[in-house]
Amino acid sequence: MAGLGLSLVVGPAHAGKVALLLERYVADLGRDPWLIVPNRADVDAVERDLLARCPALLAGRIGTFDDLFRELAAGHAGRRPEATDVQRALLVRRVVAAAELGALRESARSAGFADALLQALGELESALADPEDVSGDLAALAGAYRLELERIGLWDRDGLRRRAAERLESDLSAWHGEPVYAYGFEDLTGAEWAVLQALAGRTDVTVSLPYEPARPAFAALQRTAEDLASLAGGRIEELPPGSARSLPSAVAHVERALYEDDPPPGPPIDGAIRFFEGAGTRGTAELVADEVAGLLRAGTPAERIGVVCDSTERWRAALETTFGALELPWGLEGRVRLSQTAVGEALLALLRFAWLGGERHDLFAFLRSSFSGLQRPAVDFVEGRLRGRAVSAPDRVEEEAEKLRGGALPLVDDVRAAATAVAGARHAARALAALAHGLGGSAAGDAAVADLRALDATLRTLSELDVLEGLDGQPLRPEEVVAALERTTVRTVGAGELGRVAVLDLPRARTRSFEVVFVLGLEEGSVPRRGRGTPFLDDERRRALGGRLERPDPVDRDRYLFYTACTRASHRLVLVREAATDEGSPREPSPFWTEVTRLFAPDDVARWTRRRPLSALTWALEEAPSERERLRAVARLASTDGVEASSLATANGWSRRLERARNAFRRETRLRSPAVLEWLANRTTFAATELERFADCSSAWLVERVVDPKTIDAEPDAMLRGQIAHTALHRFYQAVPRELGVDLVGEETVEAAVTLMRRCVDDALASGVRLELSDVQAAELRQTLLRDLEGFVRDEAASELRLVPRKLEVLFGSDRAAPELQRGLPLGDGLALSGKIDRIDVDPFSASGIVQDYKSGKGAHSARDIDRELRLQIPLYLLVLRDLVGVEPLGGVYRALSGKRVTRGMLRASATDTLPGFSRHDYLDDEAFAAQIETARERAATYAQRIRAGDVRHDPKGDGCPAWCDLWPICRVERS
Repeated sequence: MAGLGLSLVVGPAHAGKVALLLERYVADLGRDPWLIVPNRADVDAVERDLLARCPALLAGRIGTFDDLFRELAAGHAGRRPEATDVQRALLVRRVVAAAELGALRESARSAGFADALLQALGELESALADPEDVSGDLAALAGAYRLELERIGLWDRDGLRRRAAERLESDLSAWHGEPVYAYGFEDLTGAEWAVLQALAGRTDVTVSLPYEPARPAFAALQRTAEDLASLAGGRIEELPPGSARSLPSAVAHVERALYEDDPPPGPPIDGAIRFFEGAGTRGTAELVADEVAGLLRAGTPAERIGVVCDSTERWRAALETTFGALELPWGLEGRVRLSQTAVGEALLALLRFAWLGGERHDLFAFLRSSFSGLQRPAVDFVEGRLRGRAVSAPDRVEEEAEKLRGGALPLVDDVRAAATAVAGARHAARALAALAHGLGGSAAGDAAVADLRALDATLRTLSELDVLEGLDGQPLRPEEVVAALERTTVRTVGAGELGRVAVLDLPRARTRSFEVVFVLGLEEGSVPRRGRGTPFLDDERRRALGGRLERPDPVDRDRYLFYTACTRASHRLVLVREAATDEGSPREPSPFWTEVTRLFAPDDVARWTRRRPLSALTWALEEAPSERERLRAVARLASTDGVEASSLATANGWSRRLERARNAFRRETRLRSPAVLEWLANRTTFAATELERFADCSSAWLVERVVDPKTIDAEPDAMLRGQIAHTALHRFYQAVPRELGVDLVGEETVEAAVTLMRRCVDDALASGVRLELSDVQAAELRQTLLRDLEGFVRDEAASELRLVPRKLEVLFGSDRAAPELQRGLPLGDGLALSGKIDRIDVDPFSASGIVQDYKSGKGAHSARDIDRELRLQIPLYLLVLRDLVGVEPLGGVYRALSGKRVTRGMLRASATDTLPGFSRHDYLDDEAFAAQIETARERAATYAQRIRAGDVRHDPKGDGCPAWCDLWPICRVERS
């Protein structure tokens, strides 16, 4: 009679269910029993436990449900090879690419569509559902996927499960009476349920399930418990709670009272439960790392400490940083994508560049890695040159990189020349490992082990692709090989090893036990997690399909997982949450945090709560977990108690390091380097723009003119645009008399002048742009220049000013200037001014004129701004016009080339008739005009002397650093 062979053992955590199951398994060894465990990692742990109970295991089998399914399917008449995860993913990608979809057409373009579909197809198969049971695009995709498997001649894992269950139900020779024991399952798929039913009709089956009726903690397991109970009939064994015997009283109270509506008063916590509240992910992880370090120093074995996370991916970087800083041994239990490993990142970058038209950063991600065989400085040199010229097209990147190196790029040609994409990837993977480690490498540390594991996973994936090619009869395309490698996962270093703290997620923690358990992520939004439904199988469709497709409520599921995590600790439970984000915004605690804290007296909870605020950049000296942190704490103490800090530093041998830390806070800006001071003292010529910048702020001058930082990536910025505009204007005004036959552009020649300007812009772009611009960048640069300069020409044609542009780009104060201008403008004490005047317009009937200076932006300085904002350029250029060029200055103006193309400056009021059309506020009487010019000379001389003396201060003009200044990241003074 069906169901008579199944026995069900239920009870809460620590009731002894698994121990009872293992005792019965050992007693039944004579019948060669099967023991089904939840995960592959549990097999080794159970074997060690069984060997502690008996001297040897000469019979019996221990494995997962998948092992059982494979055993059953091995005798199937139509047995086929099992498709691996990589093979399944590629087949699904092909199905999606070939399908003509309806409502899902847009969604199919997303990167995660194939993965979500694969999950849905697996659930349907495991639930023993057929494609015709669903409808629409999902039915078409499921049918096409089955046909693709048939064509290739494979079963996927879920199809194998279905056929194993079918064989057990129909083939009497599929099982020979071996008893079955199983534990650690909270939910069963349709295939698993069918196998248990069939086995219960043929042999003795004992299932252990963590469950207590009517307890909220086990709500997610209610359906499974009821189904198994109906199959067991009356053969149900309920074990009483055992937590009071095996756990500290506070932890036992959590196990018994968690989620209850009216829990009894809790016992004193007495340190068995602790509550950590940190600010930011890093600060929270530091709390955990400090506590773990203390436990290890106190003698707790590392493998007896478990850190349970809501998401290991979210916490991985923070734990790497904090555990690494304290040199704590730890291992993350799980798998990471190949691209998250060093060798995988380099390999995929190489393949993307060689095959898929990858970008410049792909090539240099490979070349800069330790797997390319190249020296880092040589790679940096090549990349810097390419980025400085904006070379980004893949073919040009490869061509220019080979020229700069003087040879071919490593492995790129080899990968392309391989007979197949799989062969090319295999050759590259082996070459990368040989270049990084070789036969003469040092002893394998964690980094080398991680590389070798990544290489092993890569080669296994490529072997699976070889099999798929053999079955399919055609080679895989490069993009398919890259996609397969991107899906490849690698077991992390240290996972499950003795001597390491285990970092694992909530589901993996169910069957583990530790002395001390940290549960991370207990802030609202992290645990309980939001529902992760699939777009293919929503709750409504699952209910309609029936079977075992319905899943427990996700909150109930997380409620059970949190309960389990809290019961994994035999000595101490530490609950951890972020009380604030990295930006300081408060975060509410998770409901699960609240469920635990309400079980105990508020004063007791507060006593065992430890906090680390966002402002705690260092530990308190007595709590600092490492020498580095203790030194940081002493440096912080020095800001308030220098004597005490010095005494502590002397006692610990930190005096020199403390002095270095103190000096880091002294932001002295006066230059002291003898070489720099000598170089500055020998200078005698200064540019007007340089003196203007010094007037703005001498610290800004230091950064811009002495440090002179440059961006690595060249791009068509405002400076390039200004250079091209100046070149085009220079060529335009040189060509106007020759090609238009006039000195000034007027209304009658404006259209011809616009045509000429267009040609000048194109000529300037052809000769002045040494960057490799994209088509969009080049078109944008040309169109903006044409727009602004055509408007400039039309403004000139409509102007009332009749002065003629006679002198263009007038150099002075340099060897390239005309002989009479090479000495520059005297500033006194042997100093001189140098520069270049964009344009001098002269009155054809007198020896007078004005200076025009082009500005590529939208703004220009008025006469008042020139004096108030210490603008030196126009006043000093007027002196050059008078003293060096020999033209009486009538004024000087700034000409903005963008926006409304405003013109502002300083002009003689006595020359209003000669200089019409300017702003009335820019006309100055002769005395004010002359005074402003001479004042500019005096200011220029003062700034030049300060530069020669290295007199750099924090002296921004105005009330402080202006908001627009972008030099503050490297400025030597604090931003005010």
